[in-house]
Amino acid sequence: MCTLEKKGNIFILTLTGTTDHLLNPTLLTSIKSALHRVRQEATVSSALITTAHGKFFCNGYDIDWAQSIHDRIILIDDLLRSVISDLISLPMPTIAAVTGHASAAGYILALAHDYVLMRSDRGFLYMSELDIDHVLPAYFIAIVEAKVGNPTARRRIVMQAEKLPAKEAVRLGVIDSAHDSAEETVKAAVSLGGDLVKRGWDGHVYADNRKKFLSNVIRAVEDKSERAIESKL
Repeated sequence: MCTLEKKGNIFILTLTGTTDHLLNPTLLTSIKSALHRVRQEATVSSALITTAHGKFFCNGYDIDWAQSIHDRIILIDDLLRSVISDLISLPMPTIAAVTGHASAAGYILALAHDYVLMRSDRGFLYMSELDIDHVLPAYFIAIVEAKVGNPTARRRIVMQAEKLPAKEAVRLGVIDSAHDSAEETVKAAVSLGGDLVKRGWDGHVYADNRKKFLSNVIRAVEDKSERAIESKL
């Protein structure tokens, strides 16, 4: 599911195995447990890196599992909302080291971090909902609006369901940097994490500022009035 290791003041959360890392209760609960440990073990100045093994960073919701029973998609949605809330309130900078494809809810999971680094030799970012006739939840849109400043890029992501490779995502300001391989991506994330830790910021002040900066996202994550739409995803 996922592992957590600590290197100095940097935590590295890794989605393990060579699967699609589909978001289901088992994986999301494992991520939540790891984030709880990070919160408990954090020092005054720390950083979190989230990465993954295999071809995929995360390929979105486990639709096959969810569609067998109607209420399962609501359970997955609740857990993803909770994970995003945990990331927003985590008292440290967060970095997604995207080492493979990130699609749909997996794309949102990456964007929920403060920084997104991505490998350029393989993989793409893909908000696939339009292509599969699914309506995006409002909080997905809120995250895209908060994290992607370029309106043309937002249109390409949401209204054209474009698959963005790393270098194009950098050009559009969707991610922070592109790197030659999975290993180089994680290495760059560790380097960035080290630079941020050296700033010596108070993690709780950092989290409070983030929560104010992302107040629209928080409201959207907490608003569950779109259940009828989300139950179709």
